[in-house]
Amino acid sequence: MKRILLFTISLILFINCGEKQEKKKEITPNKTPLEWLVFNENSLSKHIVLISGDEEYRSEEALPQLAKILAKRHGFKCTVLFAQDPAKPGIINANYVKNIPGLEALETADALVLFTRFRALPDEQMKYIDDYLKKGKPIVGIRTATHAFNFQNDSLSKYAHYGNYYQGDKTVWQDGFGRLVLGEKWISHHGKHKYQSTRGTLSDIGKNHPVLKGIEDKAIWGPTDVYGVRLPLPGDSQAILLGEVIQGEGSYDESDLFYGMQPTDTVGAIKNEKGELLNNPMMPIAWIKTYQLPGGVKGRAFTSTIGASADLLNEATRRLLVNGVYWVGDMSVPEKADVRLVGDYKPTAFEFRDDAYWLEKQLLIESFQ
Repeated sequence: MKRILLFTISLILFINCGEKQEKKKEITPNKTPLEWLVFNENSLSKHIVLISGDEEYRSEEALPQLAKILAKRHGFKCTVLFAQDPAKPGIINANYVKNIPGLEALETADALVLFTRFRALPDEQMKYIDDYLKKGKPIVGIRTATHAFNFQNDSLSKYAHYGNYYQGDKTVWQDGFGRLVLGEKWISHHGKHKYQSTRGTLSDIGKNHPVLKGIEDKAIWGPTDVYGVRLPLPGDSQAILLGEVIQGEGSYDESDLFYGMQPTDTVGAIKNEKGELLNNPMMPIAWIKTYQLPGGVKGRAFTSTIGASADLLNEATRRLLVNGVYWVGDMSVPEKADVRLVGDYKPTAFEFRDDAYWLEKQLLIESFQ
């Protein structure tokens, strides 16, 4: 009898405990993963949408920091978007080229900062970008934005003409988005990748241009190399900053954030492996122009081929990008924009990373808040 009584009491306690655990489980809310970030929710502020998504230059690191500077130092509302596998929302996968959620933010955007590479987004996402550009709204393109999109030759996308290699029937779109909107597509590495850095030299036009306010000649430096472009740039493009190819004076170091190159390097490179002169003439690394999509309104574009996450450790480079946002938005550029870093900014080296890296890394978007 005593055993039966003890068993009954134990059973009741077990059931009650199970019920409490079940009730606790019921009231615990499921955490929805963050698929994009918003800094400064003030609805009265100008809204800047920053779109990351490249495999090499760590746009997923650079754009959250740029957004924080624009939000905290300048009062803009900033929305930052990221590449991610739709099966794993909230986890960055820079190698996944077919999905960047949150592009509907462009419907309320006052300016767009684009830093993507060879994306092949679905039509429902591309439509937001196309609609935005047809309105002639401001755009800033960073580094790989010159080759922001790429579609296979057999693609059925309505937006295949955005692709970097487009040579189809839409003649105005020859060479894709990069050439039509920003002024150039992917051409080449002009400097030697990971061995020769970039020093910014103000052009004659740039010396008096608002985008270069508060920036001294040769103050801009970055470990990423100078991109090649076709000269002259098309239409009303104006080169405001030229890129001197700087020879790395130290030893190549795979473990170093700058691969052995340093901001103190001063020796200009002379020729590349093909015997071509590298700094005569210098390639533009920042320029301005207007753009107009067929049937659309004319708008302003600013392009900078310097701006990888490691490049943003340079104060003058950060100021160049912030000034660019002001200029495309037809706002008065500050005399010397406040571009102090916000929070703990520790960029990683620019490099390609395989799919296994991203699967193992499980890099949460919320980690960049």
